[in-house]
Amino acid sequence: MSTRDHAPVSIDDHLERVRSGLDRVEAPDAHAAAGSGDALLVDIRYAALRERDGLIPGALVVERNELEWRLDPQGSHRLPEAEGHDLRVVVICNEGYASSLAAASLRQLGLHRATDLVGGFQAWRAAGLPVTPAP
Repeated sequence: MSTRDHAPVSIDDHLERVRSGLDRVEAPDAHAAAGSGDALLVDIRYAALRERDGLIPGALVVERNELEWRLDPQGSHRLPEAEGHDLRVVVICNEGYASSLAAASLRQLGLHRATDLVGGFQAWRAAGLPVTPAP
C-alpha cells in the first residue's frame, strides 16, 4: 500500500493522535520520578539550545537523530541505560512537541512506558527545577 492510499493528516492532528497514547508528565512529576529512580530523563534538544539554556542534572543527552538507536534495548548501538523494555523514559525537547513524536517512536520499539514532558525544558525551567550551565 502506498502513501497515496492514505488521506493526508496535518501535524496537529498527528500530534494529537500520538499524545492520546502517551501518559505525559508534568515537570514536578518528572523530577520526582527521576529522583526516585523510576524514570530516565532523556534530553533530545540540539546542542545550541543546551548551550543557551543549560542542562537538567542527571538527564541523559541523546540527540534526536540517534534516539532510537541508543535506547533500543535490543540494539547493537544502545546505551547502558537502555536495559529493557520496561524502562520508563521521559523524553524532553525544548517545548514538548518533538518529544511527543519521539516518545511514540520509542513505544513502537517496545518501550511501552516511554512518554514525554509536557512543555519540555521550558516548562521544567519555569517550574524552578534544577538547571545547570552547559559545559
